[in-house]
Amino acid sequence: MLGAAKTPVALTGVPETLLWTLYHRALEAGRADPVLTDPMAVDLVESIDYPFERQFGANAGLAQGQALRARRFDTEVHRFLAEHPDGTVVALGEGLETQFWRVDNGRVRWLSVDLPETVEVRQRLLPAEPRLRTYAGAAQDGGWMDEVDQGRGVLITAQGLLMYLRPGQVRRLIAGCAQRFPGGALVFDAVPRWFSAQTIKGQLGTGQLGKGHGYRPPAMPWSLDPGQQRQIREVHPNIVEVRDLLLPPGRGLLYGVLVPRLNLIPIVRAHRPSIVLVRFGPG
Repeated sequence: MLGAAKTPVALTGVPETLLWTLYHRALEAGRADPVLTDPMAVDLVESIDYPFERQFGANAGLAQGQALRARRFDTEVHRFLAEHPDGTVVALGEGLETQFWRVDNGRVRWLSVDLPETVEVRQRLLPAEPRLRTYAGAAQDGGWMDEVDQGRGVLITAQGLLMYLRPGQVRRLIAGCAQRFPGGALVFDAVPRWFSAQTIKGQLGTGQLGKGHGYRPPAMPWSLDPGQQRQIREVHPNIVEVRDLLLPPGRGLLYGVLVPRLNLIPIVRAHRPSIVLVRFGPG
């Protein structure tokens, strides 16, 4: 356990979304048959003074979906570390993600990049690790790039981040990574255009995200339909591969049967959320 005393966390806007993702990951991890093993997330929710269930509800489907998304990112980090065991993982907009502890091979170097108020929360709630550093600043500003050791390979992750940036910021961030980290890779997730449009209009509430009591996610100005992924190649000439990554099969009818089969239907596949792997050339 991270401690019995409740720690107050007061965040609003985009930073507050870290509590939404943490809570749903913990809901899934607390099951007897979870699709993601994440005991630290369970401990974190128990240690934070925040009305999680009152604010976000308790939707098992959403929880499993969030956990499967995290597991897909874990898989890509594991693949990277199999080739670069001493490599550097840069986690942009990490929030209260506990991925370092799920994938740590005892050698990885980790740089967690987030806004100052989020870094302060991480430092209060998560244990210090000698191979885990933090950078307090906006991911899109690019200052964190000077802190990255490129000598042993670089993987950049952006989980639950890019949709909150403006399209021009996303383009410049991806281009900057392609320029600065030859031979590296970026993994990010994206929402489809219809979902982005609903958040901008304020029409996406707890009816879609769970049975909470009034929580609405912030506007998500940037979107990417799966069919638009080829446009990422045009962002920078050093982008050599863009690949769509599917969720791993989950539990039950929805994630074990329906979601894998729905991905085979073109009209559904074209309008679903996505996870994307971008590889950079040698420069």
